Amino acid sequence: MPDPAGSPLPDPTDADRPAAARVADSGAVEAQVRRGRRRDPTIDTRVANSVIEIYAQFGWAGLTFDEVARRAKVGKAALYLRWASKEDLLLDSMASVHVRRMPHDRHDLRTDLAAIGHSLLAFYSSPRGLAYLRMYVESRYVPGLEDRWRKQHTTPIFRRARSLIHEAVARGELPEGTSPTIVLDALIGAITNHVLSTPPELFSQMQANGPAYVEALIDFVLAGARASGRAVPD
Repeated sequence: MPDPAGSPLPDPTDADRPAAARVADSGAVEAQVRRGRRRDPTIDTRVANSVIEIYAQFGWAGLTFDEVARRAKVGKAALYLRWASKEDLLLDSMASVHVRRMPHDRHDLRTDLAAIGHSLLAFYSSPRGLAYLRMYVESRYVPGLEDRWRKQHTTPIFRRARSLIHEAVARGELPEGTSPTIVLDALIGAITNHVLSTPPELFSQMQANGPAYVEALIDFVLAGARASGRAVPD
């Protein structure tokens, strides 16, 4: 029967059993508890969020398993069981960064580019976006990281964005020979520079004016592309 505190009282016959048997049974129960323990479903999210926060704030040099374990409240041994290297830990965490850079349904080119522009400005203005931008620079100085980063993230996105420009040329929305690289560089490069060059005290103002900025930028980029009429090797 339970005691008043709710804890089970010892079996009166337990004291008569051999100590070795009691220890063996105790170990079996503990093993059963360990085997049946469910994995915390929030661990992956906590780890990814911590990795991105640390990387955005301190970069590659400041990203350590110790700091991730501390912030995510996860044992360091558990991290090493899942990620063999800091590169794996960072790339897997960055894979959790989602932004709708590409429209799922194709429309006219202006609508598509506006969807990309608004998403990118909002994304790059966030800590996750700043971590993403940092990867472009720092991955070049970590052996093997840049190649994996480009294959997993940047190259597929860039190819899909280029296809938008090629389709617009085929529909007659842009002149033959329009360079997808120049159009995308003008759009994405301007947004990236806009975010990175804005001082912290003006960040909230930049975000408030963001929609109007993107719309004006789209008009400028498309006007330039249509007026150029110059075929550029791409």
